[in-house]
Amino acid sequence: MSRILIAEDEQRIASFVEKGLRANGFVTTVVGDGDAALAQVVAGEFDLVVLDLGLPRRDGFAVLQAMRQARVTTPVIILTARGSVHDTVAGLEGGADDYMTKPFRFEELLARVRLRLRSSDRAPEVTVLRAGPVSLDLRTRRAETPDGMVDLTAREFALLELFLRHPGQVLSREQILSHVWGYDFDPGSNVVDVYVRTLRRKIGQDHIVTVRGMGYRLG
Repeated sequence: MSRILIAEDEQRIASFVEKGLRANGFVTTVVGDGDAALAQVVAGEFDLVVLDLGLPRRDGFAVLQAMRQARVTTPVIILTARGSVHDTVAGLEGGADDYMTKPFRFEELLARVRLRLRSSDRAPEVTVLRAGPVSLDLRTRRAETPDGMVDLTAREFALLELFLRHPGQVLSREQILSHVWGYDFDPGSNVVDVYVRTLRRKIGQDHIVTVRGMGYRLG
């Protein structure tokens, strides 16, 4: 039986969701604040989390961020009264797998829970790329090096992702331009060299090697 954590501080809603899930064969645990939710989920005992955003002590966004930074890949369905586009986008880009607004119909929540559990039974999605001492979290879009966490611009992220998906392979400037910029380019442009230099400054000078006359490779 799948175990589901319900992180909800409004007792009436928590009880409603818990009773419905238990009636459908799930094992549930309810917590009423963000600190308790994070402690439970990091222990790794749950197959899915139903997460409210307006939790006391630590709000749902902070719980979700801490989960993903801790490499916890448990599926998360946000269930909240916050229905703005901004909050929805922030939740999904922050690592949530689904987003539902209150008021809600339990039948819809149940369908989404079952869908996410079926998805998680498949081969796990790769969320972190790693080569040597450098890694890239595809959810938080941050790199990690021996010197710590590194924030990247959109182009830097795309460039590092390309290198990490082809470790040890020499990538020509034309290949890099095509994958990262994705449009017709001037063969004489030095934009790749500029971004490689800025990326080197962030992740370490030795991790991207220049192969003269050919391009660049990672490691």
